Amino acid sequence: MDEVDMKILSALYADASVSVPKLSQQLGVNLSVTYSRIKRLQKRGVIERFTVQVNEDNLGFRAGALAGLNIDPKQRESVLNEIEKVEGVRLMREVTGRFDVIINLKGRSLDELHKAVYDNIGKLPGVMHAEVFMEVSRRIPPVNFKLTD
Repeated sequence: MDEVDMKILSALYADASVSVPKLSQQLGVNLSVTYSRIKRLQKRGVIERFTVQVNEDNLGFRAGALAGLNIDPKQRESVLNEIEKVEGVRLMREVTGRFDVIINLKGRSLDELHKAVYDNIGKLPGVMHAEVFMEVSRRIPPVNFKLTD
């Protein structure tokens, strides 16, 4: 991994739809070098997949929330499997600290998200406590990958 790889990763992270010729031009790197670097990053597992980022606000899913859950460790796997099925759940992270799991949710309204957490997730066997944090604003900073010193 070198500075060119990091620049490629940063550019693809910002817009994975950019063509390889355009990317090589932006970075000032030979086209064949850019292409082979991307293939190598994929082969090494640094780039797992290319995907699309959907603007859910434009689809009517303007409300966002985080939910912190405490779950019974004996029922962990079944609880996580059931949470995956709840509409609006976008991401689950097992964490340390006050909660066992943090969930990202999107919905059409705050009420819809509140119901998803308290009426669906909070009533699952093995969920001992749920707390919702409604999103009031969102900022997505640019990511620039850099080599470590």
